[in-house]
Amino acid sequence: MSANGNRIPPGPKGLPVVGMALNLRSDPLAGMRQMTRDYGDIVRFHVMMQERILLNHPDWINQVLVVQHGKFHKSELTRRITVRMLGQGLLISEGEFWRRQRRLAQPAFHRNRVNDYASTMLELAQAHIRDWRDGEARNIAQEMTALTLDIAVRTLFSTTLLAEARQVGQAMTFLMRYSLRRQRLPFRIPENWPTPANRRANRELEFIDSLVYRIISERRTNGNSDHHNDLLALLMNAMDEDGSQMTPQQLHDETMTLFLAGHETTAQMLAWTWYALSQNPAAEARLHEELQGVLGGRPMEAADFPRLPYLQAVMNEVLRLYPPAYIMAREAVEPCEIGGYELRPGSTIIFSQWVMHRDPRFYDDPEAFRPERWLDGLQDRLPPGAYFPFGDGPRRCIGQGFALLEAAIVIGTLAQKFRFRLVPGHPVVPEPLVTLRPRHGIHMTLHARA
Repeated sequence: MSANGNRIPPGPKGLPVVGMALNLRSDPLAGMRQMTRDYGDIVRFHVMMQERILLNHPDWINQVLVVQHGKFHKSELTRRITVRMLGQGLLISEGEFWRRQRRLAQPAFHRNRVNDYASTMLELAQAHIRDWRDGEARNIAQEMTALTLDIAVRTLFSTTLLAEARQVGQAMTFLMRYSLRRQRLPFRIPENWPTPANRRANRELEFIDSLVYRIISERRTNGNSDHHNDLLALLMNAMDEDGSQMTPQQLHDETMTLFLAGHETTAQMLAWTWYALSQNPAAEARLHEELQGVLGGRPMEAADFPRLPYLQAVMNEVLRLYPPAYIMAREAVEPCEIGGYELRPGSTIIFSQWVMHRDPRFYDDPEAFRPERWLDGLQDRLPPGAYFPFGDGPRRCIGQGFALLEAAIVIGTLAQKFRFRLVPGHPVVPEPLVTLRPRHGIHMTLHARA
């Protein structure tokens, strides 16, 4: 890497061979923030003798995601972490293959189609809390995972996985920790060695794989008829401009990607929402007041969402402080210039929503949970690249509208019925896995509203 001669971005030297690996392994969120404080908006460092460039300015992030997006692919690091679970699905595929797959899946996420899912989202949210009782304690992170999984498989695949819902959550947690720990180790044991961790990873992958194959097989057995109006029907029936359809492997990979990604990030957003509201009773009270004023106790509908600005502000603030996708990585595939530095092909670029969303240059009192900050047009004033919970540019999350409507309906439904309070002494620690999860769950006491 060079710019204007031999200049390279500043950054920490780290330890021989391992570089900054140990620093970032112990607390990657704090480690990234410290590097930006110490070295500025473009930081060069090494992890296991591999160069990384950390960006922390909206202009540079926007260059990578939007302006010069064609010069970057998903990073090799991202592929290594996710490929065993997701194959070559939308999340990590590239080029013309990615464009084709995105084109085939896009109709399932058009606004009208997403709004059609609202009644199912509401029905399942109401059913999920039917047996909840005043005064009982529940792991709300686990509950949100089970609920969003149910919503995903019902809306996207027209089936249910009630018996397996909690097992899916446990499998996902293990596989995320397993994948991240492998990538952060200085020396990795081959995946085919029969270690206890490798054997369990294989079992969990086979379990999730079997569910996805079962969903596809049941549809094929029953006939993928026109009365199915879901994502799976679209994927199975869709033809590209050349008349080709997805191969069985492509169908599996896209189903797996949307099966997992379609509930995981929303589940984490909802878990962090209940935690943030429990720690900020004034915000919780204002949200309930708005819900009562607009809904008057009736169930929420998709058409209500635009009429609930404080609910939208709460969601924006949760996504700012606790972004489920807390880091992104790209790999340069062409020479390009970012911030005055020439990046050569193969350079790995990272940028973090966790870090950028807490930058005091763009957010007053950035550590505070203040939904009110979004009520005066902040989102329109922020420069592109300062707030990107769903990414940006052509690869912005295809399910953004789906996730936001789902979260709104779940929050609107549960907040009318309950207040949530953290069980005294329960530790809530963000754990940066593939998504930002609470390490010990979020154990909360339910308080029924009168």
